[in-house]
Amino acid sequence: MQRSLARLLVPLLFSFLILPVQAGVQNDQSRAEELLVKKLQLAIPQVPITSVHESRLKGLYEVDLASGERIFSDADASHFIVGDLFQVTTKGLVNLTEADRNVERAAKMASITDDQKILFTPQVKKVSVSVFTDVDCVYCQRLHASIQDYLDRGIEIKYLAFPRAGVGSNSYNKIVSAWCADDKQEALTRLKAGQSIEEKSCSHTVAEQYRLGQEIGVSGTPALVLESGELIPGFVPADQLAKVLGL
Repeated sequence: MQRSLARLLVPLLFSFLILPVQAGVQNDQSRAEELLVKKLQLAIPQVPITSVHESRLKGLYEVDLASGERIFSDADASHFIVGDLFQVTTKGLVNLTEADRNVERAAKMASITDDQKILFTPQVKKVSVSVFTDVDCVYCQRLHASIQDYLDRGIEIKYLAFPRAGVGSNSYNKIVSAWCADDKQEALTRLKAGQSIEEKSCSHTVAEQYRLGQEIGVSGTPALVLESGELIPGFVPADQLAKVLGL
């Protein structure tokens, strides 16, 4: 992600750096933020700015972009860096930027309610994990083939649709049929076993779930999102996931 942003920004650096800097702006926080937004929007109009606020690192501002990325700029917007902010502690390094992402991701996940997902719930639920899935993904099929292992450990699996080929693709149409089936669990299980199901259509949020996944950083499937908002890409066996969850 950082490389993609860098490729976008490099051709614009000269126009960005020659913009005039207003004297004394560092002494006025609101003015600094206003100038930051104005100058950055002139330099990178392709990427709207969603928020600007003072960073934990003295002298720098955190600038959140609509692309989901974050840059750090000085107060007069003459220089910036792309990357994550870490805190050095006696126990090691703490990625403060990723911690912020987790909070934001957890909040965005709330936009899709449980009745819009396909749930596999254990008799005794200890924790829930949201899983963005594709019915044609080999590792998604592998995860679902061992669904009972997760349930036996008290892990509820909440499936969200993420057809990797995109909206309107064959995988999209198949997963829509599962979401519209009378027995959603059975339909999804059959599809992940390579079997066919009856084609159905209904009012659903499959496209919205796909867009949500893209928005929070899902680039492949399966992708697990913990209740804390932490994103774990790829297939994680039940015993390993249980350790991550402290079960």
